[in-house]
Amino acid sequence: MNLEYLRTWIGKTESLLDRVTPAPAAALSVTLDRDDPFPQAGDLLPPLWHWLYFLPLHRPAEINSDGMAQRGSFFPPVPLPRQMYAGNRQQFVRALRIGDPISRTSSIVDVSEKEGHSGPLVFVLVRHDISDGTGIAVAEEQEMVYRDNPKPGDSVSRPIAAPTDVSWTREICADEILLFRFSALTFNAHRIHYDRTYVREIEGYPDLVVHGRLIVVLLVDLLRRNLPNASISRLSSRAIRPLFSGVPFRICGRVENDGKTVKLWAMDAEGWLATDAIATLA
Repeated sequence: MNLEYLRTWIGKTESLLDRVTPAPAAALSVTLDRDDPFPQAGDLLPPLWHWLYFLPLHRPAEINSDGMAQRGSFFPPVPLPRQMYAGNRQQFVRALRIGDPISRTSSIVDVSEKEGHSGPLVFVLVRHDISDGTGIAVAEEQEMVYRDNPKPGDSVSRPIAAPTDVSWTREICADEILLFRFSALTFNAHRIHYDRTYVREIEGYPDLVVHGRLIVVLLVDLLRRNLPNASISRLSSRAIRPLFSGVPFRICGRVENDGKTVKLWAMDAEGWLATDAIATLA
């Protein structure tokens, strides 16, 4: 692995234009089983729903066998087959609004290598600055991790017990319909979310994998259901353990003693921590 070569991608940028159209927001609302009215011009876009825009538009010849875009253009050509969501950090300066023309400038911030339980891991950190007509509205850092396909005898990381001090909780069973809808809304063709043969025989998972981003969206939706008038200024999340289709899991949350910090997490059916997040209220 030539890390020095991969790090030459640091500083690479790309810019995209889009508009906050109402139909994707309406579709995500019903996907999350919400009873929101159809979005109107000027309505506030909920936190993280900017993921419905700036979709990854790649022609078939630009797609790898796993359904993801080929690397080497904007993203560095990491020579490891598996790509996974690792975490995000967002600063919400102000809410985007339905009808807004928006722009996104993305840059590669860092490329690093670590040794994991089953071999090398390469982390790619990307920053997205999303602007409306006034300036930057959302500043986001997204981390992706690349790793090798599983091999017999690979060691696994020790699971972490989820917190038990919970104020809100909701059970979710991410069936094929939910995974399909979220993949369609985000134009995500990664086969781990819809191709059982691929996910079991190639990537070694027991079933379809629930999107890391979907889990975080569900966590923020839990906060919104319980604190409907709250405004989020910052959010950080990290993926710890995958969740799978057809197996119920729980999303949980609680407000900390300062009244401004909200701890959010997802745990699997065995009580192990799957995703951890912290929201800061404005």
